[in-house]
Amino acid sequence: MKEELKFLCPNGHLGFAPTKEESYYLGVQEKPDFILCDSGSDDIGPGPLGADVCASPREWQTHDLELMLVEARRLGVPMIIGSAGDTGTNSRVDMYVEIITELARKHNLPKFKLGYFYSEVNRAYLRAKMDQDERIEGLDGRPDLTYEELAKTDRIVAVAGVHPFMKLLEMGADVIIGGRSSDCAIFAAPAMFHGFSADLSYYLGKVLECASFNAEPYGGKESVLGTITREEVRVKAMHPAQRCTVASVSGHAMYERSNPFFEYVAGGVLDMTHCHYEQYDEKTCKITGPEFHPIEGKTKVKLEGSGKIGERYIGIAGIRDPYTIKNIEQVIGWARKQVEEKYGTNGYELHYRIFGKNGVMGDLEPVKEIKSHELGIIVQGVAPTKEMAEEITMIGTRQLFYARLPEVKGTAGGAAFMLDEVLPASPGYMWTLNHVVAVDDPLELFPVRLIEVGKEE
Repeated sequence: MKEELKFLCPNGHLGFAPTKEESYYLGVQEKPDFILCDSGSDDIGPGPLGADVCASPREWQTHDLELMLVEARRLGVPMIIGSAGDTGTNSRVDMYVEIITELARKHNLPKFKLGYFYSEVNRAYLRAKMDQDERIEGLDGRPDLTYEELAKTDRIVAVAGVHPFMKLLEMGADVIIGGRSSDCAIFAAPAMFHGFSADLSYYLGKVLECASFNAEPYGGKESVLGTITREEVRVKAMHPAQRCTVASVSGHAMYERSNPFFEYVAGGVLDMTHCHYEQYDEKTCKITGPEFHPIEGKTKVKLEGSGKIGERYIGIAGIRDPYTIKNIEQVIGWARKQVEEKYGTNGYELHYRIFGKNGVMGDLEPVKEIKSHELGIIVQGVAPTKEMAEEITMIGTRQLFYARLPEVKGTAGGAAFMLDEVLPASPGYMWTLNHVVAVDDPLELFPVRLIEVGKEE
């Protein structure tokens, strides 16, 4: 049994922007035992899940997969991907399996075992549980799932823990393509498969899943190397100008957490309250003290669901006139009223984002007084048909120019348009599920498959 394993993570979100190759190949020189990467995120919003598409070009996905596959097979070490194609839907898993097969043919790779698992959940499965009065519990303040919310949902994925990854490793997989997965489980699974503690394994996953986000100075898409032993985790920056420090690593451990000390996964929670951080060498930080607490009773699996709201168009306007800026809410109110005169107040959505006022944070923006000398306004119209969405957006944008304000005597208008037309955009989607479902078997929602690809030797 090995007393130490090395994990190379080349990218915090595979395919979202191409992996930087210099630091990746420096990491390969360290002779890692695994090359692993997360490929998914909620940060891209509900659209890709609902529409069942990637958020980035296939070319970028292929670039990153090719880097990983060629070196993993050359070194003879497993390659593991989670949340294939941004969302981990069945079609994205199939796409990655197809790309891996094509790359194996392109590089004339000797035969290897390609394992994969699916994560999509059928609405009928949840409806049957609800019919039996089983709770589908809401997270982050959401109420339990209702039939109405379920009916609005177009696509659902379950978020896998370590279980399907460990099962495929047990089956002898050389390359694993995972459906939607907990970020840290991608890394924790092979460590636990080789007998390392759940405490350190889950922490290893937490600190590696965003790659060089745990290093300083800031630089995305660079590789990092994680090492696990029986007593500690170490993380090392591969880019020559980056370092993993006590500050950068401990700060990243708190990244994207409502509570900075806890990371929840299927089967339990990682508690980082008592972690100790120490500078191991110039580029490496050492961590001890994480604790993993298994859940009592049935495993609860997180569910993510997305539903289509309607078709969407976007208008873009700029405002420089000080008086119009001062009265921007009345201007938007006028434009909105012109839409309501034709379409009423229901059956569509019309949104205004005012950049220079509160375009990023909306109502959460703490600065209430506008001090900008100019504003950028993004208008979004969402409606059941493209024709209706286009007209709503066009009225809502152009009427910014015609807004009638007291004391205005000129006729030139107070708004300018980047384009005269409004632009078609991807359909509008909303998150419909952020819930958990109890399962009897942690593999229940994650069917695994194993095939062989590559040439006969």
